[in-house]
Amino acid sequence: MHIPENYLSPSTCAVLGAAMVPVWGRCIQKVKLEVPKEKLPILGIGAAFSFLGMMFNLPLPGGTTGHAVGGTLIALLLGPHAACLAVSVALIVQALLFGDGGVLAIGANCFNMAFILPFVGYGVFGLISKAIKGNKGDITGAIVGSYLGINAAALAAAIEFGIQPIFFKDAAGQALYCPYGLNISIPAMMIGHLTLFGLAEVIFTVAIYAFVKQTSPGVIEDSKKMNLNPIRILIVALVALTPLGLLATGTAWGEWGADEIAEVTSSGTALGYTPKGLLEGFSLETIFPDYVVNGMPEWAGYILSAVIGVAIAVIVFRLVAAVAKKKKDSTGTV
Repeated sequence: MHIPENYLSPSTCAVLGAAMVPVWGRCIQKVKLEVPKEKLPILGIGAAFSFLGMMFNLPLPGGTTGHAVGGTLIALLLGPHAACLAVSVALIVQALLFGDGGVLAIGANCFNMAFILPFVGYGVFGLISKAIKGNKGDITGAIVGSYLGINAAALAAAIEFGIQPIFFKDAAGQALYCPYGLNISIPAMMIGHLTLFGLAEVIFTVAIYAFVKQTSPGVIEDSKKMNLNPIRILIVALVALTPLGLLATGTAWGEWGADEIAEVTSSGTALGYTPKGLLEGFSLETIFPDYVVNGMPEWAGYILSAVIGVAIAVIVFRLVAAVAKKKKDSTGTV
């Protein structure tokens, strides 16, 4: 679901990036009010879960791949505003260091996966948990909420892809950016997410939510006593297992490189050209492109990339917590 560089026009990226600015601002305000200072580092753990979930690629017949995001999971643990910030950090790290998602498309990817996904998922969870009391309602809400959340995000991405050839063409009528209209982008994106990728999001969300609820209930409850050791062990285990994501061959729909898109077939016909925007658009050389580390076996590079991504996510929110604590100590207010 990561929108790569130059698949959306600069103006589309600008609009979606601008839309995220007030969202991030509102989320920061709400987190300041709703998340205790001692729980701020847990946002880093949430960002780590999201980062790792997106490394476990799953194959779909036909050659495409996809993954879980974990937005609803973080929303269930810390609320949707915290989830938005946590997933945004994961997406920014992926784009800047690993080339997973375009730098210009950070706003679009955050709009879909960090805003729409957790807020839809959490909203559905809230409705169901109120209608069905107890643990049964929580689990049912987590299942339905996470499934609808990731599919809402996928639909938004499909629409963003699909409007490009409508509005942005060259003099010859060829698309400048994503060449596939809504009639192709929506079915292509939604088939995978309504089936395998939606199921992956459900399993990822429910399994980790149940694990945290059982082993570290203080994370979810309004409590200052939190045993984070089981969660840390789980993250280490997920890092070690990330090379499983390499087993999925193929490229996610809409994430082809400029060197391969001309040969991509749709309805049995190859596209036959490379959109000008993909050839001449913005490009950033990342340090670890596609989670590859020069001189290391692919599986080892994948693990190292996971360690780096998790470490950055945790450090970012630890720094935020340290600044918040220092401000609290200097002013004497929460």
